[in-house]
Amino acid sequence: MKKTVIKAAKGPPAVGPYSQCVRVDDLLFCSGQIPIQPETGELVVGDIQKQTQRVLHNLNLLLEDQGLTADHVVKTTVFLTDLADFSRMNEIYAQFFTRNPPARSTVQVAALPRGAKVEIEAVAHY
Repeated sequence: MKKTVIKAAKGPPAVGPYSQCVRVDDLLFCSGQIPIQPETGELVVGDIQKQTQRVLHNLNLLLEDQGLTADHVVKTTVFLTDLADFSRMNEIYAQFFTRNPPARSTVQVAALPRGAKVEIEAVAHY
């Protein structure tokens, strides 16, 4: 097993003792993304759809850095602070994963960093 820590140039920087991504052999593990503007580090305020768009854009930046696309994602985990937001989050999610969507788990959590409403982590296959 070869473990490589990935620091994507365009993605939001890690704000704690974790890596943006870790590659192990032909798998890429992307840390959970919250709706942070990479350029400013500020949280995107707004409804669940606006926050989900930013989260998926951030995830895409990490994937692109490694020459991957949404089609390479095999598993995601979505964390929501309110499951009542599920259907509106899902509308945006479906626009990102348009073909052969990955396996997914969605859970409600008590809180997310910086007061975000949504966080998404992903595993991709090279």
